[in-house]
Amino acid sequence: MFDVLLFDLDGTLTDPSEGITNSVVYALNKFGIEVEDKRTLLKFIGPPLVKGFAEFYCFSHEDSLRATEFYRETFRVKGLFENEVYDGVYDMLQTLKDAEKTLVIATSKPEEFTLKILKHFDLLKYFDFVAAATFDETRNTKDKVIAYALEHLNILDKSKIVMIGDRYHDIEGAKANGIASVGVLYGFGSKEELKNAGADYLVNNLREIVEF
Repeated sequence: MFDVLLFDLDGTLTDPSEGITNSVVYALNKFGIEVEDKRTLLKFIGPPLVKGFAEFYCFSHEDSLRATEFYRETFRVKGLFENEVYDGVYDMLQTLKDAEKTLVIATSKPEEFTLKILKHFDLLKYFDFVAAATFDETRNTKDKVIAYALEHLNILDKSKIVMIGDRYHDIEGAKANGIASVGVLYGFGSKEELKNAGADYLVNNLREIVEF
């Protein structure tokens, strides 16, 4: 059905919860905010950080930018690698490559961090292209990242392309670019969130991605 598969990274291929929440705690502490339960910070996985600090802590845009820089201070050194590849991801990607699918990363994580993570966990070799965010605000939302990927791929038939991710940003980004979407239910977004965003398909696990 689909020949080009765009994969989100966080919550779809890896579980980055430890590194992200630890880095958010570090940033919030810089503003004198203490976090009693890091699980409340899992909502930061998915949306751009600037948006997350503004939405979840009512930070001004200026403070959101400062918080993001504090976050990156520790994330680029330590948080990057406080991450786990989901069981079965390597086998899934190899199976899809053997089936001659074009695999692309489409993530809101900055390109520098994305490439380091993919290389560290030996994932980069599976992907034909990596579309990621920039540190500034020129390409910092999922719809812009997907648009960047599509521009690079130069594929005229969008019916052959699908975005696979675990949050509503992935689904809305796909819709904004006129491509289909698959919501994965093992990540950080709920079934309700993905359905409300308009996911075309839902899968429960990695095996179902391959079968689909």
